[in-house]
Amino acid sequence: MTVAAPVDNPPPARLREDALGRLHWRGDDGQWCGPVTPVRAFPIQAPHGEVALVGPHGHEVAYLATLDGLSADDRALLLQHLQRHAFLPRITRLVEVSSFATPSTWTVDTDRGRTRFVLKGEEDIRRIAPGVLLVQDAYGVQYLIRDPHTLDRHSRRLLDRFM
Repeated sequence: MTVAAPVDNPPPARLREDALGRLHWRGDDGQWCGPVTPVRAFPIQAPHGEVALVGPHGHEVAYLATLDGLSADDRALLLQHLQRHAFLPRITRLVEVSSFATPSTWTVDTDRGRTRFVLKGEEDIRRIAPGVLLVQDAYGVQYLIRDPHTLDRHSRRLLDRFM
């Protein structure tokens, strides 16, 4: 006769959503705090790394160096909220540029679809890490170009005119 190995109780939930879809965190003391907003520590250089949970008064409630300590449900809920709060479209192709003088209107394909925006000046294209560019439009929306060398030839030519 074989005896089934005891099943460990899963860790208690650390995250939950309220009726309004806001995220709440249960601290080590067992008390719930919220609503909290998840913020990636390094959203561009390490997008899958450290996350801070910022409480309702703008103070850090918890800091997660890794998501490995969370249950699968908590991790999924946290990633869902991070996706909802983070808006950094990645440019995959430059389709058209209205002029090589600024301001100019850019038509680009992103990982979220095609869009058009106005680039006010060449200083709105910044190199933030080796092989990573950040492009800011006239309204302050930022677009990421992860590796300009992987863009198609047409896109690289257009981008080179502004670099």
